[in-house]
Amino acid sequence: MKLAIFLIPGLLTAADIPPGSHVLLRMMNSITTRTADEGTQVYLRTATPISVNGQIVAPEGCYVQGVVSHVRRAGKVKGVAELGIRLETIQLPGGKVLKFTPRLSSVDAEGSGQKATKEDSIKQAPERGKDAARIAITAGTGASIGGIADRSWKGAGIGAGIGGAAGFATALLTRGRDVELRQGSSMDVVFDHAVALE
Repeated sequence: MKLAIFLIPGLLTAADIPPGSHVLLRMMNSITTRTADEGTQVYLRTATPISVNGQIVAPEGCYVQGVVSHVRRAGKVKGVAELGIRLETIQLPGGKVLKFTPRLSSVDAEGSGQKATKEDSIKQAPERGKDAARIAITAGTGASIGGIADRSWKGAGIGAGIGGAAGFATALLTRGRDVELRQGSSMDVVFDHAVALE
């Protein structure tokens, strides 16, 4: 890494980061739709160096700053959580700060189903299957309890109906999963326009 930093001063005279370049960023703070508001600061670091013509112009570990552009929590009946992030600056070794606006390409889902969209947002996956499973489990539990209590199929049917209704009500009253970017999680961004390093 010392070699990469040593190369920087001579390269910043006329180099541009070309359009289509990708860089992997790592979260320095945690952000979630549960607590974030529009304007909340987002802090990241480059997890891979940025190179131009085979020369490193921004080594791993450069600070990147952005803001939350919009937040939408998941609804109780419909709608999925969405978190918009706008990246604004990168700080190069030596303290030089550049304005830039790369586009979000992908995000570390960590098994949650969240993914990047074309609008620089991260959307959580819908939970339709989980709602159906919740209803089925409570209906099955209700059937078991009703069958045991009444010792008949009629009691099992009544218990299944009550359990299904309880599961349906729970599904309606439970909010969907939030988008969550934990400290250390990564995101890939791509430059749509050249960024001058002068």
